[in-house]
Amino acid sequence: MNKNLKLVINNNLSEKEKKNFFEKEELKIILDLYAKMVSHGSWKDYGLTISSKQVGFSIFKNAAENEMYKICKNFKPNSKNLKYLIIDSNGKILKNSSNLQNLLKNINWKKL
Repeated sequence: MNKNLKLVINNNLSEKEKKNFFEKEELKIILDLYAKMVSHGSWKDYGLTISSKQVGFSIFKNAAENEMYKICKNFKPNSKNLKYLIIDSNGKILKNSSNLQNLLKNINWKKL
């Protein structure tokens, strides 16, 4: 078991600890989108990847397949607009923003 992983339940953590995962509001935005897409039958499974540079929420059509998309939060982006990313299965950046809600708003996921 990895003792370095922490799920953020509340925001009473230090600034350093907040930067190691999605914050509560960020996770809520992503999980609300995930629930909507599951109810439409488009998405079936998800996974989380965590490194010292980035945390990612991977989206799968089926659990046995490769990820379709990954919603990432960079901890130390080179540019303000590279803080949040949507990446395809080949690692290509499809969309980027400095604000998670703006990144996920008005996206036609079937056309991505």
